[in-house]
Amino acid sequence: MKRKIGFTVIAVLLCLVTLFSAAAFADEPDSAAGKKVYFASPLFSQGEKEYNLKLVKVLEDHGYEVFLPQRDGYLAAELEGMTEEELIDLVFKKDFDEVLKADIVFVLLDGRVPDEGACVELGIAYANDKRCYGFKTDARSVEKSMDLNPMIAGCLTKLFYDMDGDRLLETLDQYLSENEL
Repeated sequence: MKRKIGFTVIAVLLCLVTLFSAAAFADEPDSAAGKKVYFASPLFSQGEKEYNLKLVKVLEDHGYEVFLPQRDGYLAAELEGMTEEELIDLVFKKDFDEVLKADIVFVLLDGRVPDEGACVELGIAYANDKRCYGFKTDARSVEKSMDLNPMIAGCLTKLFYDMDGDRLLETLDQYLSENEL
């Protein structure tokens, strides 16, 4: 009986030590806290993919942990042996979950109408109180006197806009050198 009580006391003490240790570590700041980014953009042409990588490099060089679907997710065009329904389910769930894990969403808004998937990701992010930033290097616009549809612009904390894509990269780099997102 004494032996049983002794083991119980030891087990309780070990549990308490574990709990207090976990609590102590929980108070330590996570270096990536607030720096997880979901990068929403078209990813279908070689040019789009290359520019996405350039933008992501700037973010990662400033300590942001970036989920880039073309690199870190699933591309439906590259998946084989699945039904359309299975493809949709796999891609949607992965991207949806990654948007929810992120603190920040960056969305590339080039085109007369921005990419539909990127707009959905922006909407999910905004509805879940994520910080949302936009990039635009394209003068085409669907609204006569506005550069962006108000439903898109209204989601954004800040829009980085420059017709010169390389200059936009420099602007972003400078902004991140002076500011946290």
